[in-house]
Amino acid sequence: MKMLLPAAAAAALLAPISATAQSPQDRLDSRYERALAAGYKALMLCSAIAVAERNGTTRTPDSVHEWELSGIYPALDPIIRDLPYEIVRRPTGQVAHVEVGWAEDMPDRIAAYYGAQTGCSVLPIGAPEDISNPELPLQESAGEPEAEGHTIALDEAAPSGGASDSALGEVLGQAFGGTYGEGRTTAVLVRRVGDDGTRLGQRARYAPGFDAATPQRTWSVAKSIAATFVGAAVLSGEHDVSDPVGLNYWRAGAEGDPRNAITIDHALRMATGRYSDTPGNRTDPLYWGGTTVDERAANWPVIHRPGTVYRYANNDTLMAVKAIDRWLTYYPPHELFEQLGMEHTVAETDIRGNYVLSSQVWSTAEDLATLGQLYLSDGVWNGKRLLPEGWRDYVSDPSGPQPVGTDWGYGAGWWTFRRPEGNAFEGIPDDAFAARGNRGQYVVVVPSRNVVIVRRGEDRVGTRFDIAAFTRDVLEALEGA
Repeated sequence: MKMLLPAAAAAALLAPISATAQSPQDRLDSRYERALAAGYKALMLCSAIAVAERNGTTRTPDSVHEWELSGIYPALDPIIRDLPYEIVRRPTGQVAHVEVGWAEDMPDRIAAYYGAQTGCSVLPIGAPEDISNPELPLQESAGEPEAEGHTIALDEAAPSGGASDSALGEVLGQAFGGTYGEGRTTAVLVRRVGDDGTRLGQRARYAPGFDAATPQRTWSVAKSIAATFVGAAVLSGEHDVSDPVGLNYWRAGAEGDPRNAITIDHALRMATGRYSDTPGNRTDPLYWGGTTVDERAANWPVIHRPGTVYRYANNDTLMAVKAIDRWLTYYPPHELFEQLGMEHTVAETDIRGNYVLSSQVWSTAEDLATLGQLYLSDGVWNGKRLLPEGWRDYVSDPSGPQPVGTDWGYGAGWWTFRRPEGNAFEGIPDDAFAARGNRGQYVVVVPSRNVVIVRRGEDRVGTRFDIAAFTRDVLEALEGA
């Protein structure tokens, strides 16, 4: 039975729009927005609940509505809460799929859970509701991880290595108030690491309803995860960042399609020179509409010579990942996550199995700290090299064309606190760099201080969390020990 929030609002939403109220284009756009909102809701409910249960913890639909499904894009925010939904489970109790109603004359939008390794995928608009049959057993290529969810509401403290627990605790507590902006913080974590790569201490704090095993969508932090997979592929010897991304358009060579000159490095640095229709290439048709990476991300025209102009674009990261697609077939993301002990992280795919590593990864604060720790050690984990020597310097070097109108620089899949002309962030070392994602996802790596700082949130559109100020204050608290 579909849940209605509330029933009257849902009924009004599903009712036909008055022909006199809108132009034909307005009606078409309104219908499309309802379809996207339904896909957004189906995928968020599916991933948040199914991946949490995979991790040994729980999320309720009410919690997902409160956090993930509020304060989103203005066009979808007034629509999304009231769409009727149903969470369909298998006889074992495991989530099979989530279906969300959006139009009386069309099938519900579906997001299906495909297992522990790839999580949920949203199906195309119009896909039939029985395409994900809950009566069929879920084929797992590996068992669900044996995870025990932590139930820590406030602090998880480890030996601090001499840090002032009171000073650091005060800064962490301020992350949940208004000190750093109007964002909605769900978790903060600080990890200190020794020169030999061993963990010296960690302190974390969680909002009520969240714990150390609760996954959240990483949004564009996934771009930094994508750069990590590219590094692993380069270490294998099968790829180099100077390789073409392999789009293989009309005629190779200088006289042919200029898109053939786009390299993996160009794609990681947001410098492919391709056109994008919105800042960031919102890629709603891929994220919420059920299209595929091949359909949405690959076929944009070049309007600048590759390597000359910065344009932040989801599609560029997706092309960098597409370039190592064959390598990922043999060495899928879950294998690297397992090596690192990131057992609560899932990289999701489109319906064709392409990893949507521009955004669609679900992870925890703890696992993201582990990602940062890998970079503190310049790609060495438990004595084994997982990334090329110097990969940390490569991703954190703002050597290509840079974003305008910001103090931040951009490296290769990671943001930097310094630009080629210098560092404008007082109190933050020049070597600090960060993964940044929508709704307030941050992983800050400070090699000179052997510190990783993670902040997770569900910030509403129009609000922000000042990660630079938070980073400065955390470092000051650690320094004052």
